[in-house]
Amino acid sequence: MASYINSEAGMTKAMETGVILQGFVTRCDSQHNLYCDIGAFKGIIPRKEAVFDATSPSKEIAVISRVGKPVCFKVTGYKDGAYILSRRLAQKEAMEYFLRNLSCGDIMRGRITHIEPFGVFVDIGCGNVSLIGIENISVSRIASPFERFRNGQEIFCAVKCIDKDMKRITMTHKELLGTWRENVSRFNVGETVRGIIRGIEDYGIFVELSPNLSGLAEYREGAAVGQEVSVYIKSVIPEKMKVKLLIIDILEQKKRKLIDESDYYVRDGRMDFFCYTPPECASKNIETIF
Repeated sequence: MASYINSEAGMTKAMETGVILQGFVTRCDSQHNLYCDIGAFKGIIPRKEAVFDATSPSKEIAVISRVGKPVCFKVTGYKDGAYILSRRLAQKEAMEYFLRNLSCGDIMRGRITHIEPFGVFVDIGCGNVSLIGIENISVSRIASPFERFRNGQEIFCAVKCIDKDMKRITMTHKELLGTWRENVSRFNVGETVRGIIRGIEDYGIFVELSPNLSGLAEYREGAAVGQEVSVYIKSVIPEKMKVKLLIIDILEQKKRKLIDESDYYVRDGRMDFFCYTPPECASKNIETIF
């Protein structure tokens, strides 16, 4: 995919060859036509060329929300001093490529387009959006995807399911954040570290140490879900896949820590199988078969 082109000859060649370009949407008019900055040139994406199904009212938000963001397109013509662009054709070509070439387990980069209580939507290329359900974000449970991500954030994700008939690709994320063994190796018995309370039960408090690792602390009065705490690591028990903790103090709330590159154990390639559970643990098995 090319980015900006700064010559008329280059734009003509792009139109003739059908190469996918990228520009920046500067405004959306009352008819929902998008106006783009293409380096030295201006372009217009007509409403009917902005999304796959231009007749669907539910797609209006997908058009107006492009303002101030990059967009991929093909150059289809020239009129009244501006190039005519099609986002729809770029999306269609990219989706056809994905359906031909992607397999379950393939790891990709994506950009989060919006966040809902049930999951996040990720642009995996040229405006094609896939869902990561909240249950597939991390092993450690969260109340909201906002606790992990922000809009516009670039992340790694893996293909979970491909529906060629519906032309739909769903993604998963937790498998890239490491196994129990990999995560627990970051910590040592006797250390005191920071954590976030993710759940409270009569028998104890679940404290997240990393996005794919939680431990259990004894119940403490005044504790609340979402609080940041300091915890003492009492023991690590691979046979039961448990980390026993002691809450030392409830800390002043800091800005939430989102997923960043240091949280990933896998960033490229393809996964056939993921087993979170350590081999010593026979009582439970958390795995993904792609």
